[in-house]
Amino acid sequence: MSLSPPPRPDRTTGRPGAARRSARSDRPTLHFRPTRPYRSALRLPAALLLLAAPLACSGGGGAPQVAVPTPQGKAVDHCRELADRLPGTVDGQERRETEPVSALTAGWGDPAVELRCGVPRPEVLTPGSEHYNPTTDAVSVNGVDWMYEDLDDGARFTTTQRTAFVEVTVPDAYAPEVNALTDLAEAVAAAVPGTL
Repeated sequence: MSLSPPPRPDRTTGRPGAARRSARSDRPTLHFRPTRPYRSALRLPAALLLLAAPLACSGGGGAPQVAVPTPQGKAVDHCRELADRLPGTVDGQERRETEPVSALTAGWGDPAVELRCGVPRPEVLTPGSEHYNPTTDAVSVNGVDWMYEDLDDGARFTTTQRTAFVEVTVPDAYAPEVNALTDLAEAVAAAVPGTL
């Protein structure tokens, strides 16, 4: 005996099991539907339903956890000025609070594009370190140079040739990840002077 529901009519044709054809190809566009009726959720114990309600309303689990860097000297002033200049949106994503709250960190969207100002010099840019590589991957966006690192889920960019190191981590969800830098370059260029 099968527990799956009968096939539902397709929204475009009204026929059970029919698949909508894409305008660009002859292959059908698949529509995924739940395999169990919604009433099955009522069979859960009441305690589980009460625990699940706040999670369903949170939209992703609160503020992103971003480690606060500890810059020294003039870098502190530059990072505070950067905090005042940061845009309200990055790559179409709205700015949101980070945990812990700090002028040295910022986040946009969910999953969050994360910015940290005043991070230590990356090892690949530190002469004498085991991983030193002066020819590491880099990108220049609107006059700001960034070192590029590929991550398991996205990319990390760190400014180069600036008086403070600014790090931006962009999840795969916003690929191509470099697009986020176009919204941040103006603020970084204005707040964090170049070293040349």
